[in-house]
Amino acid sequence: MSLPEIIQTPQASKQPKELKIHDDVRIDNYYWLNDRENPEVINYLNAENTYTKEVMKHTEAFQKDLFEEMKGRIKEDDASVPYKLNGYWYITRYEKGQDYPIYLRKKESLEAPDEILFDCNEMAKGFAFFNLGSISISPDNKLVSFSTDIVGRRQYTIQIKNLVTGEIYSDKILNSTSSSTWANDNKTLFYCRKNEVTLRSDKVFKHKLNTESIEDVEVFHEADETFNTFVYKTKSKKYLIIGSSSTVSSEYRYVNADTPDGEFKVFQKRQRDFEYSIAHYMDSFYIISNCDGATNFKLLKTSELHTEKAYWEDVIPHRKEVLLEDIEIFKDYLVLNERENGLNKLRIISWDGNEDYFLPFESETYTAYMGNNPDFDSEVLRYAYNSLTSPSSVIDYNFKTKTSEVKKEQEVLGGTFKKENYESKRIWATARDGVKVPMSLVYKKGIALDGTSPLLQYAYGSYGSTIDPSFSSVRLSLLDRGFIYVIAHIRGGEYLGRDWYENGKLLNKLNTFYDFIDCSKYLIEQNYTSAKHLYAYGGSAGGLLMGAVINMNPELYHGVLAAVPFVDVVTTMLDDTIPLTTGEYDEWGNPNKLEYYNYMKLYSPYDNVDSKKYPNILVTTGLHDSQVQYWEPAKWVAKLRELKIDTNKLLLYTDMDAGHGGASGRFESLKEVALEYAFLLDLEGIHG
Repeated sequence: MSLPEIIQTPQASKQPKELKIHDDVRIDNYYWLNDRENPEVINYLNAENTYTKEVMKHTEAFQKDLFEEMKGRIKEDDASVPYKLNGYWYITRYEKGQDYPIYLRKKESLEAPDEILFDCNEMAKGFAFFNLGSISISPDNKLVSFSTDIVGRRQYTIQIKNLVTGEIYSDKILNSTSSSTWANDNKTLFYCRKNEVTLRSDKVFKHKLNTESIEDVEVFHEADETFNTFVYKTKSKKYLIIGSSSTVSSEYRYVNADTPDGEFKVFQKRQRDFEYSIAHYMDSFYIISNCDGATNFKLLKTSELHTEKAYWEDVIPHRKEVLLEDIEIFKDYLVLNERENGLNKLRIISWDGNEDYFLPFESETYTAYMGNNPDFDSEVLRYAYNSLTSPSSVIDYNFKTKTSEVKKEQEVLGGTFKKENYESKRIWATARDGVKVPMSLVYKKGIALDGTSPLLQYAYGSYGSTIDPSFSSVRLSLLDRGFIYVIAHIRGGEYLGRDWYENGKLLNKLNTFYDFIDCSKYLIEQNYTSAKHLYAYGGSAGGLLMGAVINMNPELYHGVLAAVPFVDVVTTMLDDTIPLTTGEYDEWGNPNKLEYYNYMKLYSPYDNVDSKKYPNILVTTGLHDSQVQYWEPAKWVAKLRELKIDTNKLLLYTDMDAGHGGASGRFESLKEVALEYAFLLDLEGIHG
């Protein structure tokens, strides 16, 4: 579909910059966009926004209708299922017409009066962006530490509120991560500070109440630039834990939470390609680790007195076909979150050894995971369940009675949704190297499966992050208009275990892109859709996926959505001042080494834009994004405009007030989804 000639296409000026390493020279004509303080950069981004608005102007009424339709399915006066912790029930509530949550608690009984902790609607007033990061209640229930971000760059400010008097103390901790942790003395708070330039979480500090004149004490400095650090308290409340993690290794330190001024002791020294995580129970630590060749991880235990690896003993051995993802410890039971053949499984084992069984799940495209279980003494496991056709349910399972109670099922308002009207299934495509790649599909029953239906294919495929097949009420706006929605579980995630991830990273990264393309070809071959009706979608590292596949096989797709796309891989990975870069070397490789540099150049979307026909493309980003800097998509769009030889749409929308996660309001973010959906539906000639 060609654009009206009257709409002026933005053109970024070409200012060539020579980038040289390994005796190789790359010319970047749009490097200058890497300066948000430059008025010319802001002018260019605003020009792109104006252009997008003009091109999509004929869909404005439709976008509003889509927004109202999606918003109309969401229960506005909603509340979370209460959970109990240390004598109080905690609830998150939304009120009609309000964008932000209200956090409250009730003492001992759900019949007790509300005690409002935070009304984020009041706190957000006057800010274009607002996020309450996390809250941490002191052991005596009298204080709460909380974090806020008013920019969207994930640099939080931590403050402390007195829950007895309502006073917010003058203490302000700047440039922190969102979380903080109380020692058991109710006056010592541990938190992590970020490096001002790279935003890497690199230092743990100790803050004492009522000591504004005394500087906070640095407890730990993570000097290795490939690691991030974090701090938390064990569920048993006995230990404070400082963790350090990189892509391929981890290390923990611990101290008794009753003696926060004591020295943290190393649990087990870090080693490359050696990952572990720890939980405490009785007089032992339980460890999930990939030690001794346990690719899919195994469960071990060791005494509190001897935490080094030499003392670890197997509890659940390594299994080639089963990925151990997580555990939850209760007084009488151990719960394992496992994954086999792509499917989540919850396994329950009694500490006395008499019971060992799985919770039963029927479907082949479901998602199940453990919910919030902070109470160590509980006889109830809280977990969540949903599928591509079933709204999310919060379920309490009683270990003793072996009965389940659905505490809440997500309500889909509007009166038109019935789960039995939709079909979901799992199919397998054969990749070019013979590997079977699974896909989860959902569509409305009765649509044609003859190649004429529009299909949106989504994937992520990095960091071992698994995209499970979950329900979305927002997605119904596509399904009800005849779209098929597909999640491609490509290599680079962990859907089929740890090897699935290892075979989609570093010098195996091309498998990720090939899998997505081969899934697309299979969907076309099997008449689910055709190249005229196939659309691709990915965000962040999934945006890199979008950039790579349309350089490799642009003819397969009619349109592409790329959200906050990581597309300038080589340049970004060579700049260690950019947030996340150094910690990413074990994911993408370090291009300061020739082998990785050459391999990255093979797929880096920005470096491989060429003079060819591309699909219709909508790119979205945020000016304050700390994960993928705004200039990556901006440069990519500028280069595509310069080189592409088609008349298809190419649109860039930059949220000038937001970061990586987009707009902060509960419904505000739906406006961007409405734009994306209108873009797709317009390409299909659907306007209502």
